[in-house]
Amino acid sequence: MRGRWMTAAGLAAIGWASVAVAQTAPDTLKTVETDGEIVVTAPNYVPQGSGAATKTDTPLIATPQSVSIITRDQIDLLDFVDAQQAVRYAAGVYGENYGPDPRYDFFTVRGFTPKQYIDGLAAPISTSIYSVGVDLYGFQSLELLKGPSATLYGNSPPGGIYNETSRRADFATGGEIRVQGGTDAFQEVAGTVTGAVLPSLAVRFTGLFRDRDLTTNGTNTRRVYAAPTATWRLGERTTLTGLAYYQYDKAKGGQGGFLPVAGALLPNPNGVIGERTNLGDPADVFERRQFSAGYELVHHFSDAFSFTSNAKWNQYRERTPVGIYAGYLTNTTNPTLASYYRTVQQYDFSYAEEVHSFAADNRFAAKVATGAVTHTLLAGVDYRAVTNVAAYGFVFAGLVDAFRPVTTAPAIEPGYPTRFNDQRFHQIGIYAQEQARLGDLYLTLGGRYDRVRSRYLTPYTLVTAPGVENRAAQEAFTWRAGGNYVTARGIAPYVSYATSFEPVLGSDLATGAAYRPTTGRQWEGGVKYDARGLGRGVKLFATAAAFDIRQRDVVTTAPSVTPVSGEQVGRVEVYGGEVELVARLRDRLSINGSYSYNHSRVLASDVATEVGAPLPTTPRHKASLFVDYDLQRGPLRGLGVGAGVRYTSGSAGSLPGPFNPVVYDGQAATLVDGILSYDLPGWRVSVNAFNLFDRRYVARCSGPTGCFYGAGRQVLAALTRRF
Repeated sequence: MRGRWMTAAGLAAIGWASVAVAQTAPDTLKTVETDGEIVVTAPNYVPQGSGAATKTDTPLIATPQSVSIITRDQIDLLDFVDAQQAVRYAAGVYGENYGPDPRYDFFTVRGFTPKQYIDGLAAPISTSIYSVGVDLYGFQSLELLKGPSATLYGNSPPGGIYNETSRRADFATGGEIRVQGGTDAFQEVAGTVTGAVLPSLAVRFTGLFRDRDLTTNGTNTRRVYAAPTATWRLGERTTLTGLAYYQYDKAKGGQGGFLPVAGALLPNPNGVIGERTNLGDPADVFERRQFSAGYELVHHFSDAFSFTSNAKWNQYRERTPVGIYAGYLTNTTNPTLASYYRTVQQYDFSYAEEVHSFAADNRFAAKVATGAVTHTLLAGVDYRAVTNVAAYGFVFAGLVDAFRPVTTAPAIEPGYPTRFNDQRFHQIGIYAQEQARLGDLYLTLGGRYDRVRSRYLTPYTLVTAPGVENRAAQEAFTWRAGGNYVTARGIAPYVSYATSFEPVLGSDLATGAAYRPTTGRQWEGGVKYDARGLGRGVKLFATAAAFDIRQRDVVTTAPSVTPVSGEQVGRVEVYGGEVELVARLRDRLSINGSYSYNHSRVLASDVATEVGAPLPTTPRHKASLFVDYDLQRGPLRGLGVGAGVRYTSGSAGSLPGPFNPVVYDGQAATLVDGILSYDLPGWRVSVNAFNLFDRRYVARCSGPTGCFYGAGRQVLAALTRRF
């Protein structure tokens, strides 16, 4: 306990020391007092543009794609802790299927798991997880690009990607320090400070220390995050920004979950297995270190012609020397024994992985006019090199009573004897984009060619055995086209078509031929509205969209980035619609609302039982609404009150198959959130309650032994000093 608070106090000291030199606040969110009124300004609460969607400065209303942006103003006012929380009120995104797992950001977009990008470059995603879990506090925004985005980003799923933009240095001095505590022993201190150290050089440092338990008994996680950054003005037209971060995570006691379906989702003759039940072991350890360093260089040759270069080096290392989790009930047939529907076999799955990656993107942008038509032209080349080495061990562990778990330290640690992935991956992509405007009509056309080369050792063999090197070479062309018509009232109907691809390693089980890339395509149409003309104090952005996604050449037996086994005959369809609204009215009223409908199904598969089945963790319905109101006048001025409700229908936990013949649906849930805040110039006190009434529900059962409760009630109190 002493060590954690010494670390916390150290970060706090950095933040408080910076107050002494603070003059003005560069961050957008601030509180001012004028004429006796307390006004909380959040000018970027409602997003207006997305640099990730087009890699240009095109406004959202002229972008022929559905994009959800969770800005730093939204994150701060609603006090989101991680990305899974941040997408709760976004359309088409479904998260927290594994409960409050703090290691990664688990969510799906339009039926598919999105790949993570940081500052426009691919994160060093691991073998089986498309997220590296960098803390949300380090980012200025989170952008969800829905539908195929391969034309600008290369290999990616057809559901979309998400990009997080790091906090940047500002030449105006300012920052904040925040102390937070809450349920399940949540303790955190975080801060960021920025300013100019030279007339041409600005710096920022962002730091965080967090110590928390999870809902599950006997669990604890700690995190340290540090991110220095600097911006150097090399001249009137050239800016160089350096970006880096380091994050350390350590979790003990497991992450919860992996509960038997009998007792969690289905009846059990012994009763209900509670959401705090931990069938893992106190000896469970997850430890991770990750580091990234890079730059962004922007040079304007003129007002109409620019060059942007950004690159990052990443190192990612995780270890799970002991990973005990619950497996099958040992006795489901003999009720005369004490073990009947209560004794669970444990397994120990140890895992080790290292990822080293380099990513770069270099592009030119130009604006030209030909008669009445103006053109925004983009051309670029990006490159990725990734080395990924992963190994595991698996042994039977002990037995545990699901209703009265008593754990003992494991007798054997399995080590990492078996190769899971050993791959070298290179991708180079060349892309071009044209955005033409003729009056109120905006047209977008883009194309990209990718070449992917991989070398990998045969998986599931002993790491000490000589490896057989396999080589794979795949190529793909992707493109997109779309148009928007933006009226003077800010209503913009649009339509678009886009394609995607993902490399697949291995060879077809039936033909022996090397796999082709998995490809996807999407039609999307909708309308956007930005409320222009309603007055300076009204900011609003709304999108309504309908889409149809088809994916083909899927290897359905074991989708993974490692070599897989199966026939490449799978086809998938997802279609649906979304409505999303973000509004900030006269710096008093904030509104976040959305509704999503998704219909997913497997059209073809080499596993007959999969045909017609819905995709896992893809609920048909999601609806959410959050409203927050700040009092500006009177004796209670500065007081803010907010409430939200969110509903998610149940969804399949897995696809049916020979090892999982019965599919279990997660439970539908309606959850209520609340917030109470008080603001003064430079200060904010807030209390947030997520799942206020502690609704207990099973979010997912991936099989008879893989049930996970959804996130329970979390209450957080925060004190923030802005300067």
